[in-house]
Amino acid sequence: MIRTLIVDDEPLAGEILETYISQLPNIQLVGRCFNALEANEMLQNERVDLLLLDIEMPILRGVDFLKQLSSPPLVIFTTAYPEFAVEGFNLNAIDYLLKPISFERFLKAINKVTEKLKLQAAPEKESSFQDYIFVKADKKLVKLNFSDILYIEGLKDYVIIRTESGRVITLQTMKSLEDKLPPSLFLRIHRSYIVNLKKINSIIGQGVEVIEKAQAKLLPVGKNYKDSLELLVDQSKL
Repeated sequence: MIRTLIVDDEPLAGEILETYISQLPNIQLVGRCFNALEANEMLQNERVDLLLLDIEMPILRGVDFLKQLSSPPLVIFTTAYPEFAVEGFNLNAIDYLLKPISFERFLKAINKVTEKLKLQAAPEKESSFQDYIFVKADKKLVKLNFSDILYIEGLKDYVIIRTESGRVITLQTMKSLEDKLPPSLFLRIHRSYIVNLKKINSIIGQGVEVIEKAQAKLLPVGKNYKDSLELLVDQSKL
């Protein structure tokens, strides 16, 4: 659950955000505050993962409030003023939503938060991972080093694992294989593709390019996976 605090002096804006939150099962509303002083007190007494923070508020502006927090939670700025966008992103905000905020745009921002939290938790999760995986192929278990895998392609109930030396075909679903791969090394970019992040040569339009047998191979990026890739790029993880 993403424990979320709304900080906005406009009652209607806060009500809209609260309505959006109620429609998402992975978000828990911790409370609503109408200024930075109320929010500061709330942060001292509650664990908060995400601030939905207005910029122009009485007493203390949202950006100034964020600057004085020693260990701030993740932040999405919500404001009617586009001119503050650069200042907001300089404070490492996850996103910057302009009022009136549509549910579609709100959901896109929340998806970025979800991916960010996954990345933060990845080192602990990956402590049990080794640098290889075994898969069943040709009636035997084949060992594949993560560093040798270029990308993985789904084909109905099979997956084709493309490697530096060739390919390995195994009978399993993309989801089952994805769950066995460390998320710091591999990213699902399409319903049918998982790519080794270290093998991405470039990003071109709606695709990522890898080099396979000395030739460029362009893999498509699905619209439902685009945000995850953009987040990694923004954080310079590639």
